[in-house]
Amino acid sequence: MTANLLPAWRRVLVVVAHPDDESFGLGAVLASFVGSGCEVSVLCLTRGEASTLHGVAGDLAKIRGAELAGAARELGIGRVELRDYPDGQLYDVPLTVLIDEIATFAAGQRGDGILVFDPSGVTGHPDHRRATEAALAFAQIHGSPVLGWTLPSAVALALQTEYGAPFLGHAPADIDMVVSVDRATQKKAVACHPSQAVPGHVLWRRLELLGPHEHLRWLHGDESQAVRDNDPALDRAHNHQERIS
Repeated sequence: MTANLLPAWRRVLVVVAHPDDESFGLGAVLASFVGSGCEVSVLCLTRGEASTLHGVAGDLAKIRGAELAGAARELGIGRVELRDYPDGQLYDVPLTVLIDEIATFAAGQRGDGILVFDPSGVTGHPDHRRATEAALAFAQIHGSPVLGWTLPSAVALALQTEYGAPFLGHAPADIDMVVSVDRATQKKAVACHPSQAVPGHVLWRRLELLGPHEHLRWLHGDESQAVRDNDPALDRAHNHQERIS
């Protein structure tokens, strides 16, 4: 049965690959968590220096780090840390290294749950998939529940058709939560990323298609769902890997 409320977590750990993932992807959900009194901590594994978008001239690694800090303030994120793993090359980093990185970040501040992108990566980006893979491996070791942000398959298909973008989603039967969100705070956080939130970006169409709802799946640790084996979205994601910069 699909739920319409986020879990009553007091502390949530977020693991993402790039500055802007916390806003473009997870922003509305994080704003909802913060609005309920939840403490949010974000670990971002790269500085996003390999982006092909340059809405602001200059050193992208420095620019995007500052953008992340500003967005975190808008979202009410209590703690955000940025790492220096190479953008676009997280699969070259041993999984054990990434697990240890998450463990170090989480030490002394264990959350009630973890929020990540869906294992498909949602956009198909291999770094998104790797960040989630590492978070899931950490969760399996420590017994932490994990929620994955996803898209309805109809929205993903529309974005594929309109933009040629390899977005991946799930059928309604495979989505565990459809939560109502207020996007005002998310949009303020997005505005903190001018290097990436350029006119015509697929982000704006995605937000339009989603309307006032976000979609989540239990990936680990909840009695209602487990990690799904033989997930066709994962197969499609690997097929798209070479198309993503």
